[in-house]
Amino acid sequence: MIVPGSDTQELAAALSAALDEPLAAVEYDRFADGERLVQVPETDDRAVVVASTVSDSAHVELLQLQDAARQQAEEVVTVLPYMGYARQDAAFEDGQPVSARAIARAVATGTDRVLTVNPHETAVCDFFDVPATPVDAAGRLAEPLPSLSDPLFLSPDAGAIGLAETVSDAYGDGEVDYFEKTRTSDTEVEIEPSDATTTGRDIVLVDDIVATGSTMSTAVAQLTAPARVFVTCVHPMLAANARTKLERAGVDAVYGTDTIERPVSAVSVAPAIAEHL
Repeated sequence: MIVPGSDTQELAAALSAALDEPLAAVEYDRFADGERLVQVPETDDRAVVVASTVSDSAHVELLQLQDAARQQAEEVVTVLPYMGYARQDAAFEDGQPVSARAIARAVATGTDRVLTVNPHETAVCDFFDVPATPVDAAGRLAEPLPSLSDPLFLSPDAGAIGLAETVSDAYGDGEVDYFEKTRTSDTEVEIEPSDATTTGRDIVLVDDIVATGSTMSTAVAQLTAPARVFVTCVHPMLAANARTKLERAGVDAVYGTDTIERPVSAVSVAPAIAEHL
């Protein structure tokens, strides 16, 4: 049975359909002091908890869902479409926590195994004390793209070029490149596509997450006379005024998945997750 988190109901429904498994009628509530309460009326022998931890409160809800499911199910599988704190995979200064490790250990206490979709670094899966598998859903981003003319798929840096290659392969056409950073002074950095020309071409910018929109907006500004510009990402966090930044930068459309449910969530990662269940 699929057990949805309150922030991940669309994806949970899509996964229920993909697996032909029932969807649990979870109830969500809060006490007067703000504390969360969930109720999972029934589950099957296997409970698949599907919850993106987009906030601290969502982390608490996930632990509650796991505990409620465990009371009835023989096996609990936790699907983290988006794992909050995953980018804090190292201590930046002495005395600071490895937050991704702390979160992973907490999540692992209530589950038998974990799936997480396109974590920023797959190494975070090693932090879980139960088997944890990264799910690559980047190829799903090709589906909502329109017909493209001489497409160029660009990642914001060399480290993310694998994502751009995955989307290009899924689309079935196009060149792949990445933005190269050149430091011109102590305070200024120039970025531009390392090799490919952008003039007159449809450009597809690809990344795992768009959070503030600053990186993508800066990248768009470096393109020379593109025909159209599309931004794609697995996790469309789009915090604060990120969507406005992209619009002002001249982006024609933004496409994300439903790991984080936003108006730009144009495609579901349910088929990619279902392959591992």
